[in-house]
Amino acid sequence: MFLAPTLVRALTAVAVCGALFGLAHAAGPKPDAVVKTKSIDARVFLDDRIKADAALAADCLAEGKKWLDKNAAEAAASREQDPQFFRDGGWDFERKYAIRSVVADRYVSVLRDDYMDTHGAHPNSDVNTILWDKAEGKRISIRPFFTETADGGPTMTAMVKAVIASLKIEKKKRDTSETATDEWFKHLEPSLLKIGAVTLAPSTEAGKSSGLTFHYPPYAVGPYAEGEYVAFVPWERLKPHLTAEGTRIFGGARPKGDADEPQ
Repeated sequence: MFLAPTLVRALTAVAVCGALFGLAHAAGPKPDAVVKTKSIDARVFLDDRIKADAALAADCLAEGKKWLDKNAAEAAASREQDPQFFRDGGWDFERKYAIRSVVADRYVSVLRDDYMDTHGAHPNSDVNTILWDKAEGKRISIRPFFTETADGGPTMTAMVKAVIASLKIEKKKRDTSETATDEWFKHLEPSLLKIGAVTLAPSTEAGKSSGLTFHYPPYAVGPYAEGEYVAFVPWERLKPHLTAEGTRIFGGARPKGDADEPQ
């Protein structure tokens, strides 16, 4: 029987995702928050570097617990309405918070990865980001680094063009250029709220960031079979739009191998 390449990739992605999750779940570290009922088994993990920062850890854990409670309530309601879908057990959810970079000993980029299995055709995953200002003890956006970030303005227009160019390169590397189309990129708009989840990329220069990395879950810029994508925008591409603080924190180049490491 012949299976189309896209279907093969999809089936492989599901199998690998399930296998890796099973191994991690069986031998992984103790979660920092748990909700376990007949309807759901859900966990939140903070990496050790986050735990070392009390304010950041408290912020992430508070958000994570709200996420647990929300999904536990939805699972209970679903079980009550359709108990037949829970014959083989409850939903399985997991959220992990991990530091991606620390820039100028102040700006901390955090990746938030979610795994969700609701007994559908395949498990799903999501990715989002947090930019934490250690000096202020709160979450911020990348606005302080740019002279303006208006929707459709010069900065965001340049940024989204650079993101799409990076995604096309990534798709070519994966031999998935057939989906490097306007249709898949139409949701990427020149707006901070619609361009994608962003982090400050690490740099070869200590204390600096080499640019911005944008993180996209499956389905965001390609079919499920293609998995997640990360687009990299070098700081030089945005140099004309930097504030004094942006000029201070950006520099150097993306470290060799950063694009190949789990992010």
